Parts: sequence; structure tokens; C-alpha cells
Amino acid sequence: MRKAAVWGLRLVLAVLAGLVLAVLPARAGTAAVVARIDLSSQRMTVSVNGMPQYSWPVSTARRGYVTPTGAYRPQRMYRTYFSRKYYNSPMPYSIFFRGGYAIHGSYEVSRLGAPASHGCVRLHPGNAATLYGLVQTYGAGNTVILVTR
Repeated sequence: MRKAAVWGLRLVLAVLAGLVLAVLPARAGTAAVVARIDLSSQRMTVSVNGMPQYSWPVSTARRGYVTPTGAYRPQRMYRTYFSRKYYNSPMPYSIFFRGGYAIHGSYEVSRLGAPASHGCVRLHPGNAATLYGLVQTYGAGNTVILVTR
């Protein structure tokens, strides 16, 4: 009976270990938070630990401006920020990812889903707050921002 109990415990531990490994990122260095911005569809998809969690409309660069493509890490973050370049416009929950380019909330929510910005990635303020909180929780070093065409 004692051997059966030991084998039963080993089986339970093996199953638990398998569940833990299934939840963890596939390899070391994989970002816990991945924000994918698709310029063609004007959508952001946010995954946490490899699992898609959110999909939101965004506004990126309008004609004559550029939203840079590539893979980035957050460089700096501000809960409250005002544009120094564009009329002191509010940019709540700003996550700067390349120089002056940021993901941030926008109060022009009717324009979300279509290009409208000078290059930043605009989100609904509530969605920007959610993303900002995720980056704070998991850390900028565990976050990747992917911008694709």
C-alpha cells in the first residue's frame, strides 16, 4: 500500500509540473506581454504569457506621417503626459517605444479604427490604462511591442 501511495503522489506531481510548464512562456526570454499593432487592420492584439487577452481598435499614422514598424520594448511610461510637439494634447497612459513615438490613450475615440495620428498609436483611454497596467505589472523588460504592416 505504501508503494501505491508514493506512485500516486509522483503521478500528481508530474501532472502539476506539466500544467505549470504549459502556462509558462515556451522559452526563457519570451515576453510576458506582447502588444501587436497591425497597421493594415488598425488593431492591437495583446497577449499575456502567450495567451491572447485583448483586441482593440487603434489609430496610427495618417497620410503624410509614419508609425515605425519593428519590434520594441517600452522606453519610458507616463500615466499623465501632454504632447510638447502637438498643441499640448493629452496623451494619457503613454508608453513610449521609439523616441517620440508612443502608445497612448486618445479622447478622439470616434477616429479609432482608422489612421488619424501623427505617428503614435492611439487607443481608447480605458484600453490604454489596461495596457499600461499590464506593462507595470510584468515590467517593461518583459514587454514587447510589435508594429507590422
